[in-house]
Formats: sequence, structure tokens, C-alpha cells
Amino acid sequence: MRRESKWQRLFFYRQESIKMTWKLRLAALMLVILIASVTRGVWILRIGRSLVCPEGVGQSDLILVENFDPDYLVFERAAELYNAGFASRILVPIQVSPDPEKPDKRPYAVSRGITEMMSQLARIREPEIIPIRAIEPISLNASYQIRDFLTKEHLRSVIVVTPGFRSERSYLVYHMVLAPAGIKVYCMPVFGLETPENWTKTWHNIQEVIEQFLKLLYYRFYVLWNRSA
Repeated sequence: MRRESKWQRLFFYRQESIKMTWKLRLAALMLVILIASVTRGVWILRIGRSLVCPEGVGQSDLILVENFDPDYLVFERAAELYNAGFASRILVPIQVSPDPEKPDKRPYAVSRGITEMMSQLARIREPEIIPIRAIEPISLNASYQIRDFLTKEHLRSVIVVTPGFRSERSYLVYHMVLAPAGIKVYCMPVFGLETPENWTKTWHNIQEVIEQFLKLLYYRFYVLWNRSA
């Protein structure tokens, strides 16, 4: 082997590196897949439950139906709470144009029609419908507008009825915005056939859970962190 001269060692050096063979990489991938398959029941449940708020209701001034993605089951659960006497008022927000100078009444009319239809099906007699300007981040800015309504009406407690897989995000947002105003927040997650135990049965459910998981991370570590900083 040719020896390097002294001047070469001043500018260059040799370094050995160890790289995995394709067989080792394949074996590692198969091991990861095997571990994920064996522990499937654990991580499926943990991911699903991480998106769900702690369920709890109490005597309140108002039931808030989260209506960003219209879901009849949310209206139905709100009606059950109303009929059980937990609150005497039901509030349903509807998104409108974010630009007050260029309002577009057509989407609002459609959303209001859908809301009124779902309310009738759920036998909610007199829901209070309020327009919410859809400004990003929508959930946070909607909570500020709802806070203004609640404080104007001198209301001090609210039950948020929300789709199950977005309920933790909703609870975090409403609690951060409403608690400083002296408004107590209860959370009622609502599920249909998809639950934290079986959300991997279809690709549509998997897509929804992944989307809600990423949104929860975005709100928890970016939106809410920047607001509290």
C-alpha cells in the first residue's frame, strides 16, 4: 500500500464508513412492520383517544353546536342535552364571508338552510343562529367571535357539542379563549359508526383521523402556543 507523504496528510485524510446492506435494511423494515402489527390494538386506541376531549357536562347557560362541518349527529346530541335540561338555549354558528365589505349571501343562505333542516330533524325548536366570519385559523377566530356573543349575553357556561375526532382541538381552543373571560367550558364528543377503537377499518376514516391529528398538532404547538406566548 502506498504511503501518503507528509504534505498530503496536511490537506487530506482517510475515513472509513459502514453502511447497511439491502438485506439488513429489508430485515429492519420487516421488523418495524411486525412490531406495528403486533401492537396494532395499542397504538390505534391511543391515537384515536388523543383526539377526543374529556367528556363532561353540567348545568350550563348554553349548548354550542359546532357546525363547521355539518353533522346531523351533533344536532341530535344537542337536542338530547337540551331535552334533559342541561341548558335552555342552543347556539349554532354559521360561517360567512371573511370580508365584511364584500359579503356573499349565497353560501350563508345555503348553510342556514342546511342548519335549519338539521335542527328540524333533530327537533330543535328555536336554535339561535349567528354568523361567524371564516378567518384563518378558523377555529380560533370563531371562538373569539363566540366569546363576544357569550359575554354580551352575560353567559358564564357552555357545553360544546362537537364531532368526536376534532373534539380535543375544539376543547383546547374554547378553553383557552373562554376561560379568561370567566366562562366554563364543557365538552361533549359525538361519534357515529367510527370510534377511537375502529377508525382504521376504512381508508376514509384513516384519512380523517390523520387530518384531525395533524390539525391538533398545528393548533397545539403553533396557533395556541403563539397566542399564549
